[in-house]
Parts: sequence; C-alpha cells; structure tokens
Amino acid sequence: MSTTTTENDVQAWLVARIVAYGKKAAGDFSVDTDFSEIGLDSVYALTLCGDIEDEYDIEIDPEIMWDYSTIRTLAARLEELGA
Repeated sequence: MSTTTTENDVQAWLVARIVAYGKKAAGDFSVDTDFSEIGLDSVYALTLCGDIEDEYDIEIDPEIMWDYSTIRTLAARLEELGA
C-alpha cells in the first residue's frame, strides 16, 4: 500500500470490508460503533485480520480487534503500524 495512506483511508477500507461481509449497511454504523455492536464475532475478526494483513502487508495479532474495538481506534493503530 502507498506510504500516503491516511487514517481516513484505513477507516474507509474497514467500513467497506464490514459491508462486504454483509454484517451491516454502511449507514447503519459509525467509525465509533463497537465491533461487537456491528456483529463482528471471532470468526469475522480473524477474517478481517487476514484481510488487513493482505491489504496493508503488515502482521497483526488477532487480539487487536479487542484492544482496538472500533473502526476509528483500529484505523489509528494500523496507521501507527505502517498501514
């Protein structure tokens, strides 16, 4: 991924992935909605972690989904990690 990826870019990508999983429509949640409220269970969390690793070429621990449990906080952490 480009070195010019911003936190907003990561947020938009995460929203698109969650919508693609069929969990919610984009307007049904915000970047501050907890993943558990969106309906992301452990299976989807692992899937999302794999997608993040593929998209941004970084390695992450699946526990990141519980440590950073909203799109906003996860995107900020991913940007820190080089996404």
